[in-house]
Amino acid sequence: MLSLRSYPSLRSHVPWGVPLLAGLLVLGAVPPDLPDTDRAGRTVLAPVRDDFDGDGYQDLALGAPRATVGGQTRAGHVVVLYGGPHGVSADRRTVISRATTGIPGSPATSEQFGLQLSKGDLDGDGRAELVVGTSGGKARAVVVWGGPRGLTGGTSVPAAATRTGDFDGDGRLDLALFAGGRSPGDDPLGTTATVWTGPVSRSGTPARTSGLDAEHLRYQDVWDGAVGDVNADGRDDLVLKTYLGEGAFGTRFYLATARGLTAADFPGGDGGFAFGDLNGDGYDDLAVGATADRGKITVAPGSAAGLKPRSAWKTYTQDTPGVPGTAETGDYFGADLSAGDVTGDGIDDLAVGAPGEELGYDDGAGAVTLLRGSRTGPTGTGAQLLTQDTKGVTGTSEPGDGFGGAVRLLDINGNGHADLTASAPGEDSGNGRAWVLRGRPTGVVTDAALVVDARTVGAPYAKALFGAVVR
Repeated sequence: MLSLRSYPSLRSHVPWGVPLLAGLLVLGAVPPDLPDTDRAGRTVLAPVRDDFDGDGYQDLALGAPRATVGGQTRAGHVVVLYGGPHGVSADRRTVISRATTGIPGSPATSEQFGLQLSKGDLDGDGRAELVVGTSGGKARAVVVWGGPRGLTGGTSVPAAATRTGDFDGDGRLDLALFAGGRSPGDDPLGTTATVWTGPVSRSGTPARTSGLDAEHLRYQDVWDGAVGDVNADGRDDLVLKTYLGEGAFGTRFYLATARGLTAADFPGGDGGFAFGDLNGDGYDDLAVGATADRGKITVAPGSAAGLKPRSAWKTYTQDTPGVPGTAETGDYFGADLSAGDVTGDGIDDLAVGAPGEELGYDDGAGAVTLLRGSRTGPTGTGAQLLTQDTKGVTGTSEPGDGFGGAVRLLDINGNGHADLTASAPGEDSGNGRAWVLRGRPTGVVTDAALVVDARTVGAPYAKALFGAVVR
């Protein structure tokens, strides 16, 4: 068991605590990068984002940023599980750290390799890369390159955190780099943001570079980001989670235009964020979590003009009709979010982590809520609540587990239903654990659940915070 109160470092390094070898052979499948059309009928490419080995199945990456590697505490590593027709398993995996052959550098104390992760096909070969972030300072992020047998080799890039996206709409993924880190104190370190236009070669050379929002980001620490297309123009828009100082966090939203990424009105929050078509109208919507007080989610719908005005935004809490549970201070409802179509109805659903949820007398045991998408946006109707006490979810809810600390919806078996990965970074006194639960037309089911931790895959596990980040 792990108490949030007795383990305060969780509050500053695990994403939900804000206010708190290689893959096997290619399995013949349809590649995901087939041509598509936008709302204007123009042909656009669907860049490969989650398939590291090019077999047509989405793959899963889990960070263990506090793991001891090579005798160095908090050096960190990442575990990758490869998708297939039967989903992911602990047998088809890659473990990546600074001690891995081909990865530049050596394990370093407190680097927290794997503290931030992003994915995408940067070199245009039809296989996604994994970009592994760090705590910052002199520790650079690493692009680990996709290939027919999975991820191998790496190239350093000048950033602590990154995010991939097709910001110019040319069908090739670009890379946004955020150099700086995460301040250990009240004042931000500041961030220098640069966009590398793709393709990016394996030597780490982009087609061209440009700066991003220097005036504002120089006073903020960028922790993470997400991309989506809120106006269906074929260009990815970007949202960032930033540290503002004095314990405060916020979000910054950029609409992609022909002139580049331009700051626009956005819902603020200190929790998770996700893009997804939550009302089925063809435009991505932006969901942002705010964990302060009792926790809430704000959903800003997309439109041809970008995010709709604030009068169209909706908020959701555990007191929203149909949403299981009761809104309570310290639940951290909305600490992490992920969107994907679990039921297969063509409308994205929203997974909501609440790692502070108290179950009985178990403070910080944690829970995950699945909100169904509908023609009017997310709804409490048919919502599901999942905990470690849910039948089929192996384990027992205990204080400080933080179940729901990270959530991710990915279709890992290619059946048209997004599957839920939910982690409990505090499980087993901070070793961490993750559960992969299948998506079906009825929602998330537990009859084929996979439980995985660092020990399962033969990786360093003690106090690793395995699953602190899930992508």
